[in-house]
Amino acid sequence: MPHRILTLNELVDYLHLEAGDIRLLVKRDEIPHRKQGNEILFPQIEIDSWASQRLLGLPDKEIDAFHKRSTAKMHDLSERHALLPELIKTHHIDAFLEGKTKAKVIRNMIDLATRTDMVWDEEGLLTAIEKREELHSTAMPCGAALLHPSHHEPYMFEDSLILLGRTQQPVLFGAPGGAYTRFFFLICSQEDRIHLHLLARISMICRETEVLDQMMDAGDANDMHSMLLAAELEMMNNHSPSYPKRDMNAM
Repeated sequence: MPHRILTLNELVDYLHLEAGDIRLLVKRDEIPHRKQGNEILFPQIEIDSWASQRLLGLPDKEIDAFHKRSTAKMHDLSERHALLPELIKTHHIDAFLEGKTKAKVIRNMIDLATRTDMVWDEEGLLTAIEKREELHSTAMPCGAALLHPSHHEPYMFEDSLILLGRTQQPVLFGAPGGAYTRFFFLICSQEDRIHLHLLARISMICRETEVLDQMMDAGDANDMHSMLLAAELEMMNNHSPSYPKRDMNAM
């Protein structure tokens, strides 16, 4: 629920942080919170916006650390399990996304999601994405943006899914340092427990593999899809010594 209020213990499980770290953030007034008597409460909708913004700005080592913490507590999000094949299909990708402005790119990404027939509230999703971008751009210096609502509501989607668009020319989308953006992921999470985990995983894939450079030269959505799935396996292999190595050329 978008207006859910989290207790300190619930926030520990939700963000995979230590209680002491959260108390320190509260003391420094660096995290959204409310005080009710002696109890500290956290509005989930504000926490989601705060957490996603912080996560996108973390250095690689800290994103990796978060990803490991989140996999450790969620068996279905195991570091051995490739998520992208379940969540992004070839028809979820537009290799020639139209749009020269931020508003047009967002609109066209929503249209792409709607064509999957898995979005039940198109206008609600558009509004949620626009409001999230008003808070802080989701564009990263690497050339990709991770569009997502500030909060995730089960009624908005049939299931969690990921969309990807590659614009035909660079777009000024608000990335740090004025960097241009060509790749736009739209992350539609039906569940709280998968949302931040997906942000961390896709961010790591974009920043730690050559997939963006590879997809720049991809001929179509099929090529981009194969490259993205291979990049997820590469990232998992690099961060999980126990993960069985696989031949990327066999994909």
